[in-house]
Amino acid sequence: MDSWTNRLAGLPTEDVGDGLTLHVASAYNARRKGLAKMDAMPPDHALHIMRCNSIHTIGMRFALDLVWLAKDGRVVRVDEDIAPRKFKLCTGARTVIETRAGSGRRFADAWSERGA
Repeated sequence: MDSWTNRLAGLPTEDVGDGLTLHVASAYNARRKGLAKMDAMPPDHALHIMRCNSIHTIGMRFALDLVWLAKDGRVVRVDEDIAPRKFKLCTGARTVIETRAGSGRRFADAWSERGA
C-alpha cells in the first residue's frame, strides 16, 4: 500500500467533480502531518486542510500545487510547483487544498464549477 493511502485512510473524502477526490483533514493531527514524508499521490487526489492559511513543505518528497480557499469558498489563489523546504502564506485564505504539482488548476477549476 502506498504511504499516501495509509496516511489518509480514515479521513473523510469529498468528490469535487471531474473525477477528483479530496481527503479532508480537519482534526489537528491530520492537519499537522499534511503530506510530509509521503509518496506522491495520484493526480486525481488532494488533501484539503481546514483552518489553514499557511503551509511549509519541510519533509516533502514531491512538489505541490496549493489551491487557497476563502471563508466563502472562493478560490483566492493557486500556487504552482512549490518545492520542498518552502513556506507559503495566503492571508485571505481559510483553507488550502494540497495536491501534487501539475494538478492544482484542475482542482481549482472543479472546485469553482461546483459553486462552493
